[in-house]
Amino acid sequence: MEMLRPIQPASRFSEDGMDRSDDPKAPHEPMLASAQLSHTMDPSDPECPKNWPLHRKLYTSFAAWMMAASVAYGLTCYTIAIPQVTASFDFNPSGSATYLPVGPISGYSVYFFGIVFAPIWTPHVAERIGRSIIYLTALPLCGVFLLGAGFSQTFAGVAILRFLAGLSGGPCLVLLEGTFADIWSAETTNTYYAFQVLAQFFGTALGPIIGGYLVEATDGWRWTQWISAAVCGAVWVFGIGISETYQREIPRRLAKRAGRVLEQDPALSGVTFGEMFRITVLDPIRQVFTEPVVALCTFMLIFNFAVVLQFFITVPVALGSAPPAGPGWTPSQVGRAFTSAIAGSGLAALVVVMIDQVTTGSLMKRNMPTFAQVEYRLIPAMLGPLLVTAGLFWIGATVGNPSFPPIVPIAGTGVLVWGVAMVIMSIIPYLFDAFPPAGTLSALTAAASARLLFAGALPLVILQFFTGVTPKWALFIFGFISIPMWVIPFVLFRYGAILREKSRYSKVSNIMGHEEERMSAMGGETAYDNGA
Repeated sequence: MEMLRPIQPASRFSEDGMDRSDDPKAPHEPMLASAQLSHTMDPSDPECPKNWPLHRKLYTSFAAWMMAASVAYGLTCYTIAIPQVTASFDFNPSGSATYLPVGPISGYSVYFFGIVFAPIWTPHVAERIGRSIIYLTALPLCGVFLLGAGFSQTFAGVAILRFLAGLSGGPCLVLLEGTFADIWSAETTNTYYAFQVLAQFFGTALGPIIGGYLVEATDGWRWTQWISAAVCGAVWVFGIGISETYQREIPRRLAKRAGRVLEQDPALSGVTFGEMFRITVLDPIRQVFTEPVVALCTFMLIFNFAVVLQFFITVPVALGSAPPAGPGWTPSQVGRAFTSAIAGSGLAALVVVMIDQVTTGSLMKRNMPTFAQVEYRLIPAMLGPLLVTAGLFWIGATVGNPSFPPIVPIAGTGVLVWGVAMVIMSIIPYLFDAFPPAGTLSALTAAASARLLFAGALPLVILQFFTGVTPKWALFIFGFISIPMWVIPFVLFRYGAILREKSRYSKVSNIMGHEEERMSAMGGETAYDNGA
């Protein structure tokens, strides 16, 4: 059992993992980054989102959840109609039923590429104007661009407008993490993150499910875009009463109403353009190569995210192709195959919440400090990769095999999604508090932008890969690649605290903490508290 316990920095913790921060020789123990970034108001302040009535918490959380799901829906509703896009813009002059060129697929990828920028610029804008106004601006803009894509008479127009839809709608996906962190306790990070990840999985899965019926009913692709726009509009109306949750913006608005000036500490996301560029562009790139925790987490997220999202291209081709290449399913039948993704992600959320509740209760009984609890968020990620590997080999062994009906690989897809969702629901909450605030912002940006880039790029080559080596061996190759990832969560669980302690971000935080304590004892103020 000793091997299953995280090793804590000796300078801060005793051998049994208990906090030694009351020791005058022990280093300064900073608040978790999520608390510093999201919980800046007085805990007793009735205006603090954590103190809102339950109905207000639930409405704001669900409205934000629906907005994120709407953007995710717009991403994948297009994929079920790619054959119709191919025919509409004459990408396939030969009329081959099995030929699917890269051009129409790029309409799926460019949406990703638009979202890539959201983790880079959204935190800086939210710092200055809050979250609610971004939600209420981003979602209708996304809908307008999707509406325009449906009317476009050229594929270039479709691609550009879908890129702009992703660019404008991306903040809804990014801000969801912060909104939930503002409202709910940091001790329940894995639990609330499990629910918010369902917005991505449910939204993307519903895209081809609903889109399949639209394609059959209209014998075209345009209604997939128009209905996506309508979904954005309907959800915007539902969420128009969303409350501001950002705990630096709420006091600013209250002060403005009272006609007084509010002085605040400098934004942790940077004040000058140079600082902002460093925190969300340069540092994320640097971290991938210099911070082992970020590198390992990003690698796992890239692989899992890209592999599961390429199925929105390969599944319609595999199931929609006429015999003998495939079963020749109709678009609505193909769409229903993605119900397995909903089932898989739902199971993942259930398991993650159960693990989180048991773990949180156990750690509270042991009085373990919050810094030492972060590694325990990785427990679901220890189980997820096993399901990912099993799902990939399951699908590879049964897809296209006449001995197995299509429902068998579809069930395997559910197992794959189950595993992928558990990894995502575990790794990203771990990164929430792996470093002090500036390091956390950079780490989350690195993980988000990298996984979106690869998720958008893989569909452009995936069909050539599947055709070249056969679907069976393509999936087996992915399965073999996934096996070494079994080890990563265990390594991070065992040694993550040591690696985080050695990070340059933690060293800077400790220096600042010592200076704060020294100046406080002298009755003075620190330079960085004054924004110098």
